[in-house]
Amino acid sequence: MKAWDKVEIKLDSGEIKEAIAPVIISASRSTDIPKYFTKWFINKLEKGYLVWVSPFNRKEQYVSFAKCRLVVFWTKDPSPIIKVLDTLDDKKIKYYFQYTLNNYDKEGLEPNVPRLKDRITTFKELSVKIGKKKTIWRFDPLILSDQLTIDILIDRISKIGEELKDYTKKLVISFADIDVYKKVQNNLKKKTDNYREFTEKEVKEFSRKLVELNNKLGLKITTCAEQYDLKEFEIEKNRCIDDELMVQEFGSDSELMKFIGYDSQMSLFDEKGDYQHNVRLKDKGQRKECGCIMSKDIGMYNTCYHLCAYCYANYSESSVKRNLDSHSPSNHSIVNNY
Repeated sequence: MKAWDKVEIKLDSGEIKEAIAPVIISASRSTDIPKYFTKWFINKLEKGYLVWVSPFNRKEQYVSFAKCRLVVFWTKDPSPIIKVLDTLDDKKIKYYFQYTLNNYDKEGLEPNVPRLKDRITTFKELSVKIGKKKTIWRFDPLILSDQLTIDILIDRISKIGEELKDYTKKLVISFADIDVYKKVQNNLKKKTDNYREFTEKEVKEFSRKLVELNNKLGLKITTCAEQYDLKEFEIEKNRCIDDELMVQEFGSDSELMKFIGYDSQMSLFDEKGDYQHNVRLKDKGQRKECGCIMSKDIGMYNTCYHLCAYCYANYSESSVKRNLDSHSPSNHSIVNNY
């Protein structure tokens, strides 16, 4: 994986600092920037840089927008940012959305998301504004309990899918990881249901039923960072930071195409018409099963007030509140403008 270019930035104090200048920004796997930090994001975009804090060693890193060509947004409620997307358009910055739209209302697993009806309405509004291919539906993660069965999940996906099938081209799924995250185990134990992961047998049963349902929906179904090979069900492995989508939707952006190694005079598609991904761009900072190309994530752990019980990016409700309350107004990081 190649490194980002470096540039110099000038702080308000007049001090000169070195910053990385990523071509692709992820906003964000770690928190819901469109929902909770739109004001912060736009302010930093106008300023030209931001400060990112590592969740591992707490070191600060300056991140410049000087060479940014694309922002990939991750969200469960993009309604605040829809109104200001023109700011990115004016700066010739492209974007698309990974929009997680689950239905765990009965279980209370996502306590602070809007009503399902309102989230569906927002999804349609976003799709009409930016296009179906750039509005990607995620039902993510899938989780089971004694009360929450495969058939119930399929029924919920069916009902949402009937609403969204004319507003998106893709459905991305993942199966909940519980055993590897102690904090997820602790948060789920606070719920009354006995939540658990899918077994391999259940993954295949669910996949078969989902593909049967998809005969009516007509979507491309993919998995996110999963070990399972589900090609027999015509379910592919996804790239959420997706160079193929970039070629299809943003091919006229010469700088972005140069970065991903695409030349319109040559083909990155093989004899069968399958896209050949640039392996040198694989994001080695993600899990082995992740297919994403490199991007710079600008989010922070323990800053998302959706407080989803299955989330690995929040330790607990108290840790979120403590993290947001403990930062001073002088801090440039994401918590500054909560």
